[in-house]
Amino acid sequence: MDDTETDTEAVVERYSELARLALAGGAPRDGGESCSGAAPYLDEDDAPEAALRASLGCGNPLAVADLRPGETVLDLGSGGGLDVLLSARRVGPDGTAYGLDASVAMLTLARANAAEAGAGNVRFLHGRIEDVPLPDASVDVVISNCVINLAADKPRVLAEAFRVLRPGGRFGVADLVADPPAGPGRYATAEEYRRDLLAAGFTTAAVTPLDRAAPGPHSATVRAAKPASPPGTVIRPMRAGDAAEVLAVYQAGLDTGGAGFETAAPSWETFDRVKLPGHRHVAADAASGEVLGWIAATPVSDRCVYAGVVEHSVYIHPGHHGRGLASALLRAFIDSTETAGIWTVQSGVFPENTASLRLHANAGFRVVGTREKIGRHHGRWRDVVLLERRSPATGT
Repeated sequence: MDDTETDTEAVVERYSELARLALAGGAPRDGGESCSGAAPYLDEDDAPEAALRASLGCGNPLAVADLRPGETVLDLGSGGGLDVLLSARRVGPDGTAYGLDASVAMLTLARANAAEAGAGNVRFLHGRIEDVPLPDASVDVVISNCVINLAADKPRVLAEAFRVLRPGGRFGVADLVADPPAGPGRYATAEEYRRDLLAAGFTTAAVTPLDRAAPGPHSATVRAAKPASPPGTVIRPMRAGDAAEVLAVYQAGLDTGGAGFETAAPSWETFDRVKLPGHRHVAADAASGEVLGWIAATPVSDRCVYAGVVEHSVYIHPGHHGRGLASALLRAFIDSTETAGIWTVQSGVFPENTASLRLHANAGFRVVGTREKIGRHHGRWRDVVLLERRSPATGT
């Protein structure tokens, strides 16, 4: 057993002991200054007393999750079940609230609390938050309360949360973050947390520390969203394994004669070298995984003054035009670049490509001007319309 596995087992056993204390009628506390117990739930009139008594969180994720009737919600590290039971009441009889925990004792406690509360739309699952036992795109909202910071592999936890969320799904969490620089140890800084959310595929991400005056790690609210996409598709980060399909879509677009000056797609090595690593998304078929389109960007300059200015390209395979994939990719790209602090996105489009001009106009791009006869393409000089979108949220 390696050190990571040993640490994980120690965490599970510690919380199992607290669960056994609660089952015996005690009021467990984890001994850390970060645990706020039932305090964040004082305004929750419908909070079950037994579950409140066993609360070990550092906040109230339901305050940021915005649950709606009929939704399916998953609580990562559900403990005694408080947030699951409160979620179940919010999503109502047409919704479902799942709780996932690695401690059998905690699951026993949660099920007892659910039975006492008479909750019929809850399901408790045994497993680790690094390996969620639910199918892809099966929940609307992922919540958690002071658990993700305990994970040895936090990026994997966030990738699992992204996987099980449906397109447009939400991530609303209470957790602990460290002041920068975090250094080695359990806690990530708010910036590291946000960066890991973007790397997992979330395109909006906000981490807000709440109690900076307190010593040690700070409680924080964490909000993120998985990009929406047309039915039967998913927008996710581009991976090295997508190389052949990405380049095939690229070449198919170039072959139409309306996508760009190039006549042949570059090698993957060239593509990978010039495209920004943090804002590459693909639209893929949800069932087969086939890449149907992609979006990526290059920096316009290596001068620091232009750090927030990029030029993007979006390509959809000609066989999948008209499905709304380009709009969804562009929306996801705008969200992720704004989250990362990029304030200007620009592109050049042939004036004959009216579909692309409409796409960008609908996404808030303006025409800066036209560069006349700027380059030769298939033996003739062509104009390029310069488009630009200035972020209303970043760089203002």
